[in-house]
Amino acid sequence: MGHPHHHDIDANAGDRRVFGAIAVNLGLTLAQIIGGIVSGSLALIADALHNFSDAISLILALAARRIARRPMDAQMTFGYARAEVVAALINYTTLIVIGIYLLYEAALRVADPQPVSGWIIVIIAGIALIVDAVTAALTYAMSKSSVNIRAAFLHNLADALGSIAVIVAGTLILLYDWRLIDPIVTVMIAGYILWQSFREIGPVIRILMLGSPPGIETEAVLDTVRGIDGVSGIHHAHFWQMDEHRAALEAHIVIAEGCWSDADAIKSRVKSVLSDRFDIEHTTLEMECARHACDAPTAFGGRGHGKRDSR
Repeated sequence: MGHPHHHDIDANAGDRRVFGAIAVNLGLTLAQIIGGIVSGSLALIADALHNFSDAISLILALAARRIARRPMDAQMTFGYARAEVVAALINYTTLIVIGIYLLYEAALRVADPQPVSGWIIVIIAGIALIVDAVTAALTYAMSKSSVNIRAAFLHNLADALGSIAVIVAGTLILLYDWRLIDPIVTVMIAGYILWQSFREIGPVIRILMLGSPPGIETEAVLDTVRGIDGVSGIHHAHFWQMDEHRAALEAHIVIAEGCWSDADAIKSRVKSVLSDRFDIEHTTLEMECARHACDAPTAFGGRGHGKRDSR
């Protein structure tokens, strides 16, 4: 239920790896665009756009990594960690736009196939495979702990598949002059981009919309808290994610009759259980005595109407 934490690479070393990945992807993008224009291959230009989106994604991720490390201040009391989540939303939205554009261009090519030079396609796509492998090696370790870097890593895997598809297309053009394969491969690349983007953008939006952490069963959390000695109820619970890794909860805890003198100890037990069993480290708990608890409270969210004693 918890969120794993990885600290295998220090911040500066990680930044250098991301910068290296940016450099190789921008170089490959330029080569693919030139090759696509010279050869007339839409599939090659499609793969170039995908590589360019990876480079932009990495640039945003690098900027977000640096911003996220800023300490909390009076203006951003939760800190800047969500900068990486915002960057991820931008990246995936851009990929969706690119995918739709490529489908449009492929449809035009199906209606009017263009001559394509197969050799240039095969050579540049082969180079792309090498670059994708280098980028994947640079970002693999960091992909385990960052939504941005993980997105870039997954994109590189998609690029590798796209490069293989482009090589197959170039070979078929060389052997059989089958020009229709170029827009077909473009549709395949665009389809993969869209599928991947829609799959990954959901969790990002969930964080920004203050959705409950997907790895935590909220009802199970409430039931567990209710079972703690001295607790007679929990309500007005709000679950959310501080960032990709840190879950948070604020709630009203009702102290059983006769136990108010132990409220601090009960609160400590609740926080300990939330941390140990559910990896919820950030908790804000409002304590209520059973006689003055909220009137007709709701389990999640809501507002109480009764008189409260709080601590």
